[in-house]
Amino acid sequence: MNTENVRTRFAPSPTGFMHIGNLRTALYTYIIAKKYGGKFILRIEDTDQGRFVEGATEVIYDTLRKCGLNWDEGPDIGGPVGPYVQSERMGIFKQYAEQLVKSGHAYYCFCTKERMEQVHEEQKAKGITPTYDRHCRDLPKEEVDRLLAEGVPYVIRQKIPLDGETTFHDELYGDITVPNADLDDQILLKADGMPTYNFANVVDDHLMGITHVVRGNEYLSSAPKYNLLYEAFGWEIPEYIHVERIMRDATHKLAKRDGDAYFGDFVEKGYYIPAILNYIALLGWAPKGEQEIFSLDELIAEFDIGGLSKSPAIFDPVKMTAINAEWLRKISHEEFKELALPYIRQTCKREDIDIDVLVKTLQPRTELLSDIPEKVDFIDQLREYDNELFFNKKMKTNAETALPALQAVLPVLEGIADGDWTEEKIHAAVFAEIEKLGVKNGWVLLPMRAALSGKAMTPGGGIELAAILGKTESLSRIKMALEKLGQQN
Repeated sequence: MNTENVRTRFAPSPTGFMHIGNLRTALYTYIIAKKYGGKFILRIEDTDQGRFVEGATEVIYDTLRKCGLNWDEGPDIGGPVGPYVQSERMGIFKQYAEQLVKSGHAYYCFCTKERMEQVHEEQKAKGITPTYDRHCRDLPKEEVDRLLAEGVPYVIRQKIPLDGETTFHDELYGDITVPNADLDDQILLKADGMPTYNFANVVDDHLMGITHVVRGNEYLSSAPKYNLLYEAFGWEIPEYIHVERIMRDATHKLAKRDGDAYFGDFVEKGYYIPAILNYIALLGWAPKGEQEIFSLDELIAEFDIGGLSKSPAIFDPVKMTAINAEWLRKISHEEFKELALPYIRQTCKREDIDIDVLVKTLQPRTELLSDIPEKVDFIDQLREYDNELFFNKKMKTNAETALPALQAVLPVLEGIADGDWTEEKIHAAVFAEIEKLGVKNGWVLLPMRAALSGKAMTPGGGIELAAILGKTESLSRIKMALEKLGQQN
């Protein structure tokens, strides 16, 4: 692969939210540019006005910025080869389409929509794949001039060679040769003067000096037609990297209509953005070593096109969640606190708790940030005690054993001075009592946790919960538990 003067581009259409397949393409495109000291260009392809969604361009900007995929040239920051929005480049495309007509590599097609529908119906009836029948390909020049002079609507079609073969090279798949007879005379310029996606891409990529094109392998079938256009213009062909699809399972593509395929969905579910990037980088790319957790800078350093797979990548939410949990454990306490606090405050409004102890307790036990509200809801609202909370077969605890355990630990906790109410001091005092009683740790700690939280699953054990809740609230809850247990025994 040529790595001199690398210029890559991400060219999304503003048709909605950012699908993770699109984001992966942007990520690979960005990484290749940065790995070789090149430029990463953002281009908005809005020529399909029928699919345009208001506000979608801002979603693209916002998503890329949140992910740290900052562009060197683009619509909002400009650059030497702008404009970077296709709808602002309309005059350019018609000029180049007409240039191809003059050189014999394209032609005017005056076929109506009704005629094309009839042709396609006849082809289907014969078991033929619907395609253009090249009716206008060899119209006499006089006839073409007459129709143009009369203002008859037309499109401009690419004139594909009728025989021979076209070969193109892909960095992942190698050389691929296709018989020209299998290619159709695709439309380059539509009747409204707008270019088709395939034509605008070729022209813009050349004018913007794009050296490497990363896109989904659904465009492999179009690559021969792209090459024929480059050759017709006498332009240098960029290097192609067609990446495999992302699948929901072995037979179903991860599609937008299935939901949960958008970047924003995962952010809302509590995934950490660097973890999202980390995971989608591994969807179709394998690093050389055993490392799986990568920052963006580490991805740039480690990435190798040779590690890309020719097989579809299966999206695994369990694996993605595991990577997210790894990330949440490795970031700093302060960063985790900043991320976690909005989720904590969804169910925990109290200001008199030790938020730093809570955050420290949550960090190693959180897989998704969105799990946090349910983990901490006991702080503001203690649930009604259930005797099952005190049952643990391994620790041989139940509601009956909980009563003496809490009776033993209550005076110990009461004896800790208000100024000494810290996790370390609580731990020392409680464990001294456990040793004195000669029981297993869980015999005391399990009923202590149940009494303080009213829950079987909490972000920490009894000692941590006591430190979070503070002395007054902790003693109040243990006394409440003792009262209820005493009434039952």
